[in-house]
Amino acid sequence: MAGPARETPDAAPHIPVLLRPILATCAPITGLWLDGTFGAGGYTRGLLAAGADRVIGVDRDPAVFEMAKDWADEYGDRLTLVQGTFGKLDEYTDAPLDGVVLDLGVSSMQLDQPDRGFSFMRDGPLDMRMSQDGPSAADLVNTADEATLADILYHYGEERASRRIARTIIAARGDAPIETTARLAGIVERCLPRPKPGQSHPATRSFQAIRIAVNDEYAELARGLEAAMRALKPGGKLAVVTFHSIEDRIAKRFFAVTSGGAGRANRYAPETVEAAAPFRLLTRRAIVADDEELAENPRSRSAKLRVGVRTDAPATPVDRDAIGMPSIPDKGHRSHA
Repeated sequence: MAGPARETPDAAPHIPVLLRPILATCAPITGLWLDGTFGAGGYTRGLLAAGADRVIGVDRDPAVFEMAKDWADEYGDRLTLVQGTFGKLDEYTDAPLDGVVLDLGVSSMQLDQPDRGFSFMRDGPLDMRMSQDGPSAADLVNTADEATLADILYHYGEERASRRIARTIIAARGDAPIETTARLAGIVERCLPRPKPGQSHPATRSFQAIRIAVNDEYAELARGLEAAMRALKPGGKLAVVTFHSIEDRIAKRFFAVTSGGAGRANRYAPETVEAAAPFRLLTRRAIVADDEELAENPRSRSAKLRVGVRTDAPATPVDRDAIGMPSIPDKGHRSHA
């Protein structure tokens, strides 16, 4: 899936963000790669054209594979498509990988389909499920209690008015269930000041937070980063494209922790023998879109790319707190009933 949390009507659809920097930074592109967010297939096609022998295209959304039927067969056995998740990417091949690309967030294709319920720009059922199964956004919004809703909005969307919005949602669903994107967007909009020119829609952060909660995106990202560590061969590349600050924080801290650059939390603590680092950084700072790409694809303006190279050190679990993964204090989306 390729797409930012921010929604804009002028977004250029289906253009793979930061593809040129990925191919340049990870060159030479050879061997077996896994595209963990297949979407419209932009990264997969780019990798195959750049020299990858085979690509495994993985996506949670079964709809993307239907859309790929028109062109996927032309690659023959060079392309394998798998419906699956980040956290299990190491289970989709027995062979060690030469590279993994993860492009986070919601895809422009999903935003463009009102019946998927991702966008406040187009009215539709309040769904937001990437995999099209399990509890929907409507289930969450209509059953979670006020404290849980507020925590989701604050921790997953960085929404400062989270308590006010949660309180208003509870009151509104008392009149009638909240079942459409337009109604939820209107509820949120009434809680916040009118945006100034150039500012994002008032519902942007709330929709992002609810989508992330519905799809368990942050936990899935952490599992996916660990799975990539397990699946990559020594010298294999892990490229991660993020679209907002929390995702980028997780990716940045993951690479810092796994490359030995995190440092000691307490400088007075006794020094310990550091384990060998599983990654070596290829990008000390995040790579962003250049002027040419910004002109071609406005969606790329918030994208950041970070790349690491797998060493021969053993894969190890990564502490979720150490990589800054936000969590809801009371798990399980407590029912209001």
